[in-house]
Formats: sequence, C-alpha cells, structure tokens
Amino acid sequence: MTVDPTQPAPTLSPAEKAKAAKAAAVEAARVAAEALAAADAAEAEALAAEQGQPQASTGKAAEIAAGYASEGAALELGTVVLDGVTDPSARIRIPLATLNRHGLVAGATGTGKTKTLQGIAEQLCAAGVPVVMADVKGDLSGLSQPGAGNEKIRSRAADTGIPDWAPTGHPVEFLSLGTDGIGVPVRATITAFGPILLSKVLGLNNTQESTLGLIFHWADSQGLALLDLKDLRSVIMHLTSDEGKADLKGIGGVSSATAGVILRALVNLEADGGDTFFGEPELETEDLLRVGPDGRGVVTLFELGAQASRPVMFSTFLMWVLADLFQTLPEVGDVDKPKLVFIFDEAHLLFADASKAFLQQVEQTVKLIRSKGVGVFFCTQLPTDVPNDVLSQLGARIQHALRAFTPDDQKALNKTVRTYPKTDAYDLEKALTSLGTGEAIVTVLSEKGAPTPVAWTKIRPPRSLMDTIGNDAIAAAASSSTLSSKYRETIDRESAYERMNARVANVPAPAEKFDIPPLPADLPDLPDLPPSEPDGPSAAERIMGNPAVKSFLRSAASAAGREISRSIFGTGRRRRR
Repeated sequence: MTVDPTQPAPTLSPAEKAKAAKAAAVEAARVAAEALAAADAAEAEALAAEQGQPQASTGKAAEIAAGYASEGAALELGTVVLDGVTDPSARIRIPLATLNRHGLVAGATGTGKTKTLQGIAEQLCAAGVPVVMADVKGDLSGLSQPGAGNEKIRSRAADTGIPDWAPTGHPVEFLSLGTDGIGVPVRATITAFGPILLSKVLGLNNTQESTLGLIFHWADSQGLALLDLKDLRSVIMHLTSDEGKADLKGIGGVSSATAGVILRALVNLEADGGDTFFGEPELETEDLLRVGPDGRGVVTLFELGAQASRPVMFSTFLMWVLADLFQTLPEVGDVDKPKLVFIFDEAHLLFADASKAFLQQVEQTVKLIRSKGVGVFFCTQLPTDVPNDVLSQLGARIQHALRAFTPDDQKALNKTVRTYPKTDAYDLEKALTSLGTGEAIVTVLSEKGAPTPVAWTKIRPPRSLMDTIGNDAIAAAASSSTLSSKYRETIDRESAYERMNARVANVPAPAEKFDIPPLPADLPDLPDLPPSEPDGPSAAERIMGNPAVKSFLRSAASAAGREISRSIFGTGRRRRR
C-alpha cells in the first residue's frame, strides 16, 4: 500500500496510543539494560585488569574450560581460543596425577613444539618433579637461565592467564653421550644395552638381531663381560675364526657371514664415535631422579655429543634409560604427581625401521612404566610417526599446526582428526591447518580418567630463556656439576677383550716370585706388641670404594659363568636400588 505524504496521519484511538507508548517504553528499557550491562562489564574488566585477575568466562569457552577443572595440582598449558578470540579465564590444564598416563606433542617444524616442552618442563620442575629431556638441537639449554621479557611476551602471558609473568631460571644438568661432548659424559656397557637395542643402533635385520642375541648368550655362558665395543668385537672375531667355529656351532649354527655383517657394523659404529659411549662408568639412573634443596626437580638435558651422525643411537639410548628405570624402580601405583617425566624429542627416529621385537618392547615399557610413577611424552612432527599400539597409550594430546601440502600430508591430517573426541566447537580439519605459532589443539585425561573436551589453546610462554646459552656456558655448567667427578674419567677394567687375547696367546699368567732368603732358626723371642690402630679405611673398604669395583658389582656378567638375567629389550638386570 502506498502512503500519500500529503494526507494527514490516521488518528489513533487512546488504546492504540497506550499500546504504542508501552512498546516504546519496553524498547527503551531494553536498550538501557543492555547499556547498563555493557557498562558493568567494562567496569569489571577494568577492575580485573587493575588487580591482575582475568575476568570470568561465559558461554562455550567456559563449557570447554570446565572439562579441564582439577581438584589437585595441575600443569597449566594455556587458555581457550574460540572464534579467533582468546579467553584468559578459560584455563586449559593437565592434572599432575594423570601425567603418568603419558602424552604426545606433535606439529610441523616451526609451530612451537619446543617452547611447549620448555613450558611443561618448567612447571614440572617447580612442582618438584624431575624431568629428562632429549636436547637434540641444543634449543633447550635456555631452561637454565631467566628469560628476556618484552611487550610481546607479557601480552601473551596476560592472554594465557599469567598476569604476574616473571623471568625464571631452573636447575639443569647437561649430559652428553660419550666423552667427546661438552656436557658430563655418560656411558652404557654393551652387556647392559642388550642385543635388541644394539641391533636397532647397528641397523640389523631380524636374522642378524637373532644372531647377535646368540652371541650375547655365548658370552654370558663363558662369563665374559661385554663392557665396550672392543669386547664384543673380540668375541665375534673369535667366533668367526677357525678356532671358534666349534663354539659358533654350539650356539645354534650361526652363519659366519651373518656374524661378519655384525662385525662390520660394529667397526662402522666405532668409526662414528660409538667407542666413546660404550664403556664404564655406566650411567646410574637414580641420578636422573634428583630434587634440589629448594624442592625443585632437576631437569636433565641429554645432547648428542659425538653421536651427531647417529641420531638413532641417541633415541635408542633414551629408550635404554627408560627400560632401566622400569626394571629398577619400585611399583607405586597411582600418585599425586609423577616421580619423573621423560620426554622423547624427535620420536620418529626411535620408531623408524624398528624391528617387531623392538616395537613390542617399547609398547610394553610405555604400558607398564606408569605404575612406577613415570610419565613419558613423545614429541614428533606427525602423530602417525608413533605406532598405533603406542599411540593408544598416550592420554594427553597437544597437537600444533599440521601442513597439508601433499596427498600424504592430507592423509595424515585425516587420521589425526579421527583420533580426537567429537566436538561442535571447531572444524578440526580446518583448525589443525589454521593454528598459529604457539597454538595447539588439546585434549587430555581428566582426574576421572575421561578425555576432556577438544580445546583450541593458546600456549603459555616459558619463563626461561627461549634460546641456547652457548657451548661455553654449557661446558662451564657441566664442569661444576656434582656428576662430573663421578662420570668424567673412563674406567677400562679387565673384560672380554683382555680374556680373549689371553686365550689366543694361550699362555697362563705366571705367578710372580721373589727371592727371599730363609729366616734364621735362632730368632730371639719378641715381646707382644699392642695392636696398631688403623689410620685410614681398611683394605676391604678401599676395595669396595674403588669405582672399578663398584662398576664390576653393577655389571651383569656373572663371575660363575651363568647366563645374565635379561628383561625388557634383553638388557642386563642391575641390582635393585
């Protein structure tokens, strides 16, 4: 209908006027209420900002954050991001009591995985939990020094619920594989490492791995201590020699050609610096479980040292440490916080080209070690780098951005999406390729053991230095460490190498003789003398205090020639601590 503006407006009845006035009043009241609510919210936000407290969240962000509520102590990861907006009060956290259910930190290069690990290590340290980390690229040494604050970091800290961010350093031990690194040198004996892990390092196939196991068995049965590479090499050389052919047949008809392949692999390993790692004194894993006098857990960083050309050896060594912890730590069941958290960086190196036996042992270790109070986090680029049987044991998932540039990338992305709980808050496939640096898609286990809601999370910034401290500072810290005097000097006691050489020479060591004249028959009687007071440790005490003797007592080689008791990965069992 067309209204003619020249015509006068229709006259309203009194009832219609009253109705229109009432409608206008209601609308005015609504506008006023909204304005008042906005003013109150702005005032509350300003007050919260002055007091350093985040404003309480509402709506979907609050619903997601409610799934991460924890009655006990928790590790703070960051805050919820929803529709591109960060909610500082919607906290995302992992209960400390669930960290022994293990976890995964994944994401493409440059997405912030290392800083996430750094922040996790800091909070565990502050909670009195020791941490072991693989510092493959040297990026984590900054944990030992306070960070450098700037406006960008402080702004991110405020966004992630840390209004009181302050730079803080932490107690760190720097250890290196072998004696050619800049940290405190650590070693493992061949016997303790065992045939399965050593086969992984040498790149042996299943047949060669089985042969190596038989060689270990023969050395055990002969009471030959395999401490370093020359020990194992001398045993294999004996078994492949004319003299040792009968021994070779006696342990199952091992092919001389296969033994030769193993021998050549050992020579290559030695040429790459492996001879600086295998030997004594052997790392005692209780040195990884220390808490400082201030109650903070010690962070232990392992760097490659001379093993830079063999990163697989690095990851395999870490698996040996984990297996040793499994064998030596007592059962503790569920705990309020873990006794140790173990972080595998570059985890794909651990699983690449691994034998079936190796993967089975990794799965068994991860599955059972939680009852020892140890949590394990794997860090890698793609979740598909971790075998499904191991992945299913990981309760916490922190997934940084993924790339989908190739068909394989897209396939990995689709698999990753299917491993998360369903959510109506995000399009996960789109979210995983849209995450910014320092953001992650997170789901963990709640205190009740149920998966938490999926949360797009802005990760908290570390308080320590997000950079390396340099080789000189690392070397200085290692030199002043209390572990330096314990592990710095190499011990080379008698073992298989010396005994095999003596066997080849076939010359028994002659007893040393002295020309002592006979005593005269008419010696006068001497008065009884009081017993002398010892002016130092007894001979037995001095012997037991000798590092070589201590190492011998820890060795799995039996003096009686009995076979070594082996457990996970075929590693030699140590005495219970």
